Amino acid sequence: MTFGQIVVGPPGSGKTTYCTGMSQFLTSLGRDVAVINMDPANDSLPYTCAVDLSELISLEDVMTHLRLGPNGGLVYCMEYLEKNFDWLKLKLDSVKDKYLLFDFPGQVELYTHHNSVKKLLDQLTAWDYRLTAVHLVDSHYCSDPGKFVAALLSSLNTMLQLSLPHVNVLSKADLIEKQGKLAFNPDFYTDVLDLQYLLDMLQDDPLLQKYKKLNEALVGIVEDYSLVSFIPLSVEDKESMMRVLKSVDKCNGYVFGSVEDRSLEALMSCAVGAEFEYDKIKNVKEKYMDIDEEEEDVIDEYS
Repeated sequence: MTFGQIVVGPPGSGKTTYCTGMSQFLTSLGRDVAVINMDPANDSLPYTCAVDLSELISLEDVMTHLRLGPNGGLVYCMEYLEKNFDWLKLKLDSVKDKYLLFDFPGQVELYTHHNSVKKLLDQLTAWDYRLTAVHLVDSHYCSDPGKFVAALLSSLNTMLQLSLPHVNVLSKADLIEKQGKLAFNPDFYTDVLDLQYLLDMLQDDPLLQKYKKLNEALVGIVEDYSLVSFIPLSVEDKESMMRVLKSVDKCNGYVFGSVEDRSLEALMSCAVGAEFEYDKIKNVKEKYMDIDEEEEDVIDEYS
């Protein structure tokens, strides 16, 4: 059996950077890693690519010969791959003993309602690949209530569509307040707490008041499913990388396998999720956010 991660997310969310950083991080832990480039438009790769979809089909050729735009071209490439699973299996067989990172393109509809990627993942599962979907969302969306609700809907839709064990990640946590100061503590966004507060902020905007019922319905969908939560990540922060990796390993079952030596204590800790909630957002709050003196006193008290 082969373990791996399916790295997805909107354009600019940091998927390729994540694959590069996670590959280096896993290698430092002693895992044999192979990165699979599933983006036929990504011709500038910062990592060593074990399998490259552009060897089968390239977006540039599709756009030139079929006169399609970039979005339609990517959909065609995924559908073409769907008809050539034999090529993919032959390529993956050469790295089957490694831990795999699949770097997918950033076209959202491929994960929200188009079926080609879902069929690909179903086929990989049938080939006994134990995979976890890692969905990256840019953390600066937290500073805008409308964008954050949209990110929640996109994450929820992706979870339901891909039907894989799933980890949602707030990427670029070191830039979380780049677009403005957060209205709430980071755990409000990572744990997706009472969204009524976000809804109230949306209603305060005169331009959005006419969409009141729509916003209420969208927020209601997210709360009714109660599936979405996030792990903050800065690729350069080893502690946050380890937290994401632990969640991924727990989801795809790697932590319970016999590939590496594991202590009973480590297995039980993972099984019950033994971690203080504050630890999840501690680094984000202390390193990357502006905090006032009163909050500093509270942090010092619990440190």
